[in-house]
Parts: sequence; structure tokens; C-alpha cells
Amino acid sequence: MGRLAFWNGLLVLALVFSSRALAESCASPLLAANDNLSVSSATVIGFVGGFVKHDNQAHSVVQLGERLRNAFPGGVHVQIFENHRRSAAYEDILQRLDSNHDGALSADEKKTARIIIYGHSWGGSETVTLARMLERAGIPVLMTIQVDSVSKIGQNDSVIPANVEQAVNFYQEQGLVHGRVRIRAADPARTQILGNLRFDYSESAIHCQGYPWFNRLLIKAHTQMECDPEVWNQVEAMIRGRLSPALRETAAK
Repeated sequence: MGRLAFWNGLLVLALVFSSRALAESCASPLLAANDNLSVSSATVIGFVGGFVKHDNQAHSVVQLGERLRNAFPGGVHVQIFENHRRSAAYEDILQRLDSNHDGALSADEKKTARIIIYGHSWGGSETVTLARMLERAGIPVLMTIQVDSVSKIGQNDSVIPANVEQAVNFYQEQGLVHGRVRIRAADPARTQILGNLRFDYSESAIHCQGYPWFNRLLIKAHTQMECDPEVWNQVEAMIRGRLSPALRETAAK
């Protein structure tokens, strides 16, 4: 616990400065959510890392959310949250599943859930924690995706709950802050681990536009993974691959 607290403290120090700098240099309008609760037949939740704002388009989590909105207009509800707003993400999901708006989810309403959750850094930790909250509520999850996931104190981002159909973990092992090396299924019969995919930035230079020296010095590889287009192209392809069948399945009912 002492080492975990130390690394979390270091990550706080680095990211609080970097987030302020990025907020000043990369301010952008709020990405609007789809307000028509009856339209969306699938939900994608993204969690940003550190102290990043949900609408800061310098970050790949936010950029991917915008691309998915454009790719699935009306058919998919995409929402990005700060990693400390897990409860808001959970309530957002419950509200959208509550098709008759009676304030309670029936078994049939829960069965309609088509949910994908992804996140970077602390957002990866919140991805698993949100999936676990949904498990307690009896709500299934199509997929969880963790990118260089850093576990928060009191959370376990290594064990994927049994309500998740598929899970994948992207990580790197360099520097003071690096991601979860391995995830496993709580119930391998119900959850397919698609892979623990390792990336190495020791001989590559991924340029992250607008990031301050704190990131380049203290969490260089962690930041590079956040900006690596190869990583996020794979993440996007996986999400799209699960969304298309989910939408076809919903349309057929």
C-alpha cells in the first residue's frame, strides 16, 4: 500500500500541472451528449485520466468519443467523464436503460444493455470499477478497454467482473508511472480476455502536441501511450467491431 500511495501521489503531482497547462492551451467547446434518451440503442462511456477535463480534445479518450459520435449519429450514446465522476456515468447508464421512465430497471430493461467502457490511466481503473457496479445491479457489459491503467487506492483494476463479455488491456512498462501488466477474468467461462497488449516506447518517439515538460520528464512513456495513434486505432476498431453487431441485434428485435 505504501508503494501504491507513492506512485499515485507522484501521478497526482505530474498530472495536476499538465492538466492545467493543457486546459489553457487546448480549450474546446463542451462535446454535447445526445439528449434523446429513446434514440440510443448502445452506450459508450469513456474515462479520461489524471485531472483531465472531459471535453479537452488534446486527449485521445475525448477525440475517440467525438469520432464515435460522428460515426454512429443517433444510434449510439457516447459520453466522456472525468475519472472522479463514475457515479454520474453510472446514473447516466441507468437513466438510458429505464425505457418506461418509472425509476426502476426491470429484468427486460437490463437485458437491452449494450455497454462499452474504456479509459486511460486512472480512467482505466474507473472502467473496471464501473463495470463492477453494473455487475451488482445485474447489468451486462459488452466490453471494457483499459489503456495504461493505473489503479486508484481501494480499487482493483486487474480482475474483470463476470458481467463483462470481453476485455482487453493495453500497457507499457517504462518510467515511473506505467500501466497494469495483466488483467484476468473473475469467471473465464463468462469473460473473454482478448489480450494484455504490451507497447514499448524505448526506441520510438510519439509526439504529444501541447503537453508540458512535466509529462515529458516524469511520465514520458505513459503520456506517449496516451497519444499513440496505433493504440487508439486499435481501441477504436475494437469498439466499432462490437457496436455494429449490437446495433443490428437491437434493430432485429
